[in-house]
Amino acid sequence: MTHIQPSADPTRLPPAHPLVRLLRYGKRYRQQIWQATLCSVLNKFFDLAPPVLIGVAVDVVVQQQNSLIARFGISDIRQQFLLLAILTFIIWGLESLFEYAYARLWRNLAQSIQHDLRLDAYQHVQNLEMEYFEARGTGGLMAILNDDINQLERFLDFGANEVLQVLTTVVLIGGGFFLLAPSVAWMAMLPIPFILWGSIAFQTLLAPRYADVRERVSLLSDRLSNNLGGIVTIKSFVTEDYELERLRLESEAYRQSNRRAITLSAAFTPLIRIVILLGFTALLVYGGLEAANGTMAVGTYSTLVFMIQRLLWPLTRLGETLDQYQRAMASTNRVMNLLDTPIAIHSGRLSLADLALPPCQNGSDRSMTNSPSGIQGDIWLKNVTFAYRDRLPAIRNLTLHIPAGKTIAIVGSTGSGKSTLVKLLLRLYEIQSGTILLDGIDIRDLQLAELRRAIGWVSQDVFLFHGSVLENVIYGSPSATLTEAITAAKIAEAHEFIEQLPQGYDTIVGERGQKLSGGQRQRLAIARAILKDPPILILDEATSAVDNETEAAIQRSLERITQNRTTIAIAHRLSTIRNADCTYVMEQGELVESGTHETLLAQGGIYANLWQVQMGNRPVL
Repeated sequence: MTHIQPSADPTRLPPAHPLVRLLRYGKRYRQQIWQATLCSVLNKFFDLAPPVLIGVAVDVVVQQQNSLIARFGISDIRQQFLLLAILTFIIWGLESLFEYAYARLWRNLAQSIQHDLRLDAYQHVQNLEMEYFEARGTGGLMAILNDDINQLERFLDFGANEVLQVLTTVVLIGGGFFLLAPSVAWMAMLPIPFILWGSIAFQTLLAPRYADVRERVSLLSDRLSNNLGGIVTIKSFVTEDYELERLRLESEAYRQSNRRAITLSAAFTPLIRIVILLGFTALLVYGGLEAANGTMAVGTYSTLVFMIQRLLWPLTRLGETLDQYQRAMASTNRVMNLLDTPIAIHSGRLSLADLALPPCQNGSDRSMTNSPSGIQGDIWLKNVTFAYRDRLPAIRNLTLHIPAGKTIAIVGSTGSGKSTLVKLLLRLYEIQSGTILLDGIDIRDLQLAELRRAIGWVSQDVFLFHGSVLENVIYGSPSATLTEAITAAKIAEAHEFIEQLPQGYDTIVGERGQKLSGGQRQRLAIARAILKDPPILILDEATSAVDNETEAAIQRSLERITQNRTTIAIAHRLSTIRNADCTYVMEQGELVESGTHETLLAQGGIYANLWQVQMGNRPVL
């Protein structure tokens, strides 16, 4: 059977500049961006008006009836100053209004972008294959999903507005200079090209330094996440000082990386001030001489002196803004690279309803199970080969059949491929060759979520989420009632110990369920799978962490819940699977024996040897 293959793009272009990638992502916010931009520009326009009013006021004092305002028909001095007072109130009011507007718009925009970006990035991470996580630490991903996105938010809060207002200042004041005093305007504008050139040069030098800073953050986060997760091991081996030293080295590397970036970014503002000083001094001297000679109005000179300060001195803040910008771009690059990570395992298009139509390949009767999804659970693996990245094959040309509604056991030594087989059924990894069929349909053609929803997996490495017992039992079945959760817990032999907990089903289990014993965690995991009520149940060493008495009770419960349900039981202890309909024995990724418990004992092979060893009748070879 052919299955749907995802299309690949062999002509994929290298990533664009981080700012371009951010703007592409922000298309959905285009209207908010334009509104915030307009408010920033208008705020700066009215912010630059008071120096003009001062110049006009000086002109009224000096020229009186010949002032600029008098040319509009207002010759009375009192009326001229009254008009100036009214204009001052209007301008200051509008400046305040647009400052409120841009601050609110930019900050809300920053919140919206960081919120959506974090959700999009996390959703993308959830769709990546397991090999991606094996090659990276969780701390590094946490740094991207949290710290890097927060860094971008901080720039959008303040930095974007700062850049816009600097550009607006240059355009408005530069235009005003050439309009009012073209003979000295070039002196004021002369530093601008050098400042812009210096800004671009500093960006080029700072970019790799801040990229290194962000990488150091990931390594530091990895170290902290790893150590906090393994705190029990650290304490038991008394390696606190050793881990503290390793953390010190990571933190020192992060500090030195930041120091290299700070050394360069801190030099920007002092250098810019020297360039600005030249332009300001030139205008102060030459403009003053022209005003004294009568070739320039005193009011105009006053306006120019005030305006050049408004033009040049804010440029000194470019250093801080540039610092924020480079940090944000380094973070943006990491977030966008995460979003651009290709998804290796793609969902098929067929739904579970499609499985109710064709008969199983082995001709088994679909009425043997009562799955509401229509899945009978007939599984075929045909010539399946799989290898983890850069390793020898874990599964080699494997062919086996798991009939619908039957209990199948898989045994073998550690590393024989038993748990890998389960992960392939869930499509946590993609096989290199061969086919896995569910009720006669290639699982690669099925919708991924529906495939996994049809399988209940109780892993030997039980993971419980920080929350209450009830929240962990109904995880995967959020609409379940307390009564249903209690029923599932009773079947899993968990209800009794839950009732003895301080708050019963409301007791907080701690991160990874650390407040519970291994056996208690395993029973909650079984209850969670029972409540899910899947047509296919996988028990991967499901009773490995319980005592013999609890194991016997759980086995009795499992005998009930596995009736008319396809069950795959992986076990080291052969006594737990002796009643399976069929047992497969794996060795080095290959199927070496199969049959019932009695048949395998009679064969006198690997299974029979394992049985004798576990029964104490033969020493371990």
